[in-house]
Amino acid sequence: MAKKQQTSISYQQIVQQLRAGEFMPVYYLMGEETYYISRIADFIVKSALNEDERDFNLTIIDGTQHSMAEAVSAAMRYPMMAERQVVVVRDAQKLDEYESLATYLQKPMQTTILVFCHNGGKLDRRTKAAQMVERVGILYESVKLKDNELLPFVQAYFQRHQMSIDYGASMMLCQNIGADLERMSTEMDKLRAALPQGQTAITSELVATHTGINKDYNVFELTNALDAKDALKAYRIVKYFDSNPKGFAIQLCLGAMFKHYSDLLIAYYSPVRTEEGIAAWAGMNRYAVRFGILPAMRNYSARKVFDIIGQIRITDAASKGGSGVNLSTGELLTELVSFILH
Repeated sequence: MAKKQQTSISYQQIVQQLRAGEFMPVYYLMGEETYYISRIADFIVKSALNEDERDFNLTIIDGTQHSMAEAVSAAMRYPMMAERQVVVVRDAQKLDEYESLATYLQKPMQTTILVFCHNGGKLDRRTKAAQMVERVGILYESVKLKDNELLPFVQAYFQRHQMSIDYGASMMLCQNIGADLERMSTEMDKLRAALPQGQTAITSELVATHTGINKDYNVFELTNALDAKDALKAYRIVKYFDSNPKGFAIQLCLGAMFKHYSDLLIAYYSPVRTEEGIAAWAGMNRYAVRFGILPAMRNYSARKVFDIIGQIRITDAASKGGSGVNLSTGELLTELVSFILH
């Protein structure tokens, strides 16, 4: 087992330790973002046990059907014909009786790696169990990515696989999928598998072909058209949305537009209005500043952007029936686009 390190630890640091063969007696993985929780748990299993060792030395416990006492009992067993065993507790948020875990961690089995997957919440750090986890193992909190972290997440994924993805393709994924990392990961896996042999670049065309996102008619292309004040293209996209209601969700569209114009408004407060200056000031990705923020700043004043944000809020309320206005989603979006362009 590895020596205890700092309790504030990142996903990348945990993976680095596991790749080096350094294991802790207990990992308590918790938080709102289940993507990293499941990835770490899977990586622990793959790193700690050979495939032929897992039949007898990997125990999966369902927290919805079993107790903490059963999890601790499993952890106290010895491995069979292997150096260690792994016990993974799924849905640990359903467990109680954490006193038995605290007692076990006073002298944990050095041949057991006990992994808890606590989804959608977190263990109270003031409890004795949490304090014992921090003392002898890893207490990791997986938080939702911020909006400005999603684009780097997508780009880093493909970089790890010696691939690249262009800005337009990245934004198509980010604006149409959002911060659902499990779904995003699934779509990126599909893109990687679909890439023709010998090619390493993910393009907008590939995204459109294999994810169901239309290359020419999506939220990213709409904001691009509005930034350039290309009225013909903007209205064409809105008309497409209106004629394809099954593939269009106005709330997703309005959310992406609100985020875009909010970022644009923040950019106006940057002391240095260059790509580097705005990116540093607002915590944005430089590609987003280069291809989205700076072009829009040439066509819209800060006052206009402020008014646009207000109009998006009004449209959002109307789309939910809160304003008494009886318009279709297509009509609402057409009115919003007209307001933005004029």
